[in-house]
Amino acid sequence: MLIGVPKEIKVKEFRVGVVPGSVREFVAAGHQVLVETNAGAGIGISDADYIAAGAKIAKNAAEVFAKVDMIIKVKEPQPEECRMLRPDQLLFTYLHLAADLDQAKALQKSGAVAIAYETVTDAAGRLPLLAPMSEVAGRMSIQVGAYCLQKANGGSGVLLGGVPGVPAGKVVIVGGGVAGTNALRMAVGLEAHVTIFDKSIDRLRQLDAEFGGRINVVYATATAIREAAAEADLVVGAVLVPGAAAPKVLNRTDLKAMRPGSVLVDISIDQGGCFETSRPTTHDDPTYVVDGIVHYCVTNMPGAVPRTSAFALNNAVLPYALELANKGYKRALMENRHLRNGLNIYKGQITNHAVAEALDLEYVAEIKEFAA
Repeated sequence: MLIGVPKEIKVKEFRVGVVPGSVREFVAAGHQVLVETNAGAGIGISDADYIAAGAKIAKNAAEVFAKVDMIIKVKEPQPEECRMLRPDQLLFTYLHLAADLDQAKALQKSGAVAIAYETVTDAAGRLPLLAPMSEVAGRMSIQVGAYCLQKANGGSGVLLGGVPGVPAGKVVIVGGGVAGTNALRMAVGLEAHVTIFDKSIDRLRQLDAEFGGRINVVYATATAIREAAAEADLVVGAVLVPGAAAPKVLNRTDLKAMRPGSVLVDISIDQGGCFETSRPTTHDDPTYVVDGIVHYCVTNMPGAVPRTSAFALNNAVLPYALELANKGYKRALMENRHLRNGLNIYKGQITNHAVAEALDLEYVAEIKEFAA
């Protein structure tokens, strides 16, 4: 199979879908890799590094899209990339379609086969291709939240860890999954006062057993979240319903009860955001203020640390990408139900129920070619 790696063009996105180590694995398995020139420049990977690994270099994205069988990216295809996709061409990347009707329609129109990293599953029901970026985003959420709390950045001037004689800042984390747990680790490391919410009692027991008296674990009800947010310096939204739009856990009225200069970090923004007042932002202009509350809602948070993120993502994606290349997507999807769970769009048809429901589009429950 000929595998294509275009340079990412989303604002301030420097990650790359395939690093040289992954190229070597593809080549060793008998495949070819075509990489757009300077695709890895943002994380210190040169064209020469790709050539040494066995790849060939394309002069531009158009050449990549025109020639290859499978496109491997990081972020969702931008409008100009959607227009370059061909019928029956395989796209393997993050899509986050539930919050992006325009992209969904563009992918339908392309006739391509789109597999989304964020809905691929594993035998334990986890989301293995979302996990590494959730780890990064979760850890970053405390880092950027602490920065936003500085007075010069619009915050209330609170140091999350406090100092002797002064109470630590209060951090509220909504969601005890991968992102929320990694946010928790960082907040505990800073010695903040941390409360984490989840709807799974079993998960709350696990977190309580691991972190003991260093945190508060609370069942997630609207009232409990609202009351905790009113006293918080930093609220991290890490809510995930796989493939679907994120539920709203705080509305604008709730913000009025918060202290001015407090901070909301919405990790769920890729799925539409979990705060009513959230709207997508970029690394160029990451924050805005609503009713005195600082909002950080960058849609590609891990892009701020692209080298770490790119290598972590490649580690997770490579086994699935190799299976698609080795077997071809039809056989791979037929034999691997976890990959099939990642199929969001097949030649114009929406094949993920949560996406179809969120966008109010027709859902195709079964593709006969992939029936077991």
